[in-house]
Amino acid sequence: MSKVTVIGAGNVGATCANVLAHKDIVKEVILLDIMGDMARGKALDSWQQAPIDYYSTYLRGSDNYEDTAGSDIVVITAGVPRKPGMSRDDLISTNAKIVNMVTESIMKYSKNPIIIVVSNPLDVMTLAAYRASGLDSSRVFGMAGILDTARYRAFLATALDVSPKDIQAVLMGGHGDTMVPLPRYTTVAGIPVTEMIEAADLDAIVERTKTGGGELVQLMGTSAWYAPGAAAAQMVEAIVKNENRIFPCCALLNGQYGLDDIFLGVPVKLNKNGIGEIIELKLNKDEMQLLHDSAGHVRAVIDVFNGMKL
Repeated sequence: MSKVTVIGAGNVGATCANVLAHKDIVKEVILLDIMGDMARGKALDSWQQAPIDYYSTYLRGSDNYEDTAGSDIVVITAGVPRKPGMSRDDLISTNAKIVNMVTESIMKYSKNPIIIVVSNPLDVMTLAAYRASGLDSSRVFGMAGILDTARYRAFLATALDVSPKDIQAVLMGGHGDTMVPLPRYTTVAGIPVTEMIEAADLDAIVERTKTGGGELVQLMGTSAWYAPGAAAAQMVEAIVKNENRIFPCCALLNGQYGLDDIFLGVPVKLNKNGIGEIIELKLNKDEMQLLHDSAGHVRAVIDVFNGMKL
């Protein structure tokens, strides 16, 4: 794989492109935005960073979809960000139209790309891209769980005074307040996290994780970008290197976990073909109920989206 396109040169897209360049795993990254000069400027700035930080990946900004031709992977970050007081659901109509247009434009010039969706509300925007692309569901999925687990692991690292490198965790469900953290699957250097932290403190961290995006919106007046951009770049890396890494991603379920025809966050294997496998964990009754509750919330948003007949 030699070419990655990032759609949207805002904070998340530009960060994703820059992090990808630093990984030095593809020949070229196209940063595309309707504000072409901004995309060209950010790409040029990152390319001028290459001699300093020692990478060879060429970054090019554009507002012309012809420049995306032959993309192996496309990361869609385009859309309006959340503002204070705005729920993810408020974004549906505006961002769905953007994601539909972007996906259709991409498919004109790239035959069989892998598409990673970052735009919010994530679960529904991934569905929109899947429908608009006509691709197999293994090639269209969303970035949410990696970001959510990163926040969870960062909070735990602070509370336990340990390196975040040693914390492994799984989160499932929708991206937002109904996500399902799974403390039973959380470890610190292989040690169950429940042996290292009081239950009340762990519960507080879980709750903070659920509203982690909103916390940053309140602090900055806009959505986060460093961690989301890096999370999307990590997914690209796993695909380019054919690593079979296990990440929580927003994927289409057809029977797994007793759920059908819904995009929801679950652990998957990522490789050169996109999603190589959806992993079914043996959830207990309470965990399964939380997952189905989260799925119910996502379905409600999908119903709103379907009612728009975009």
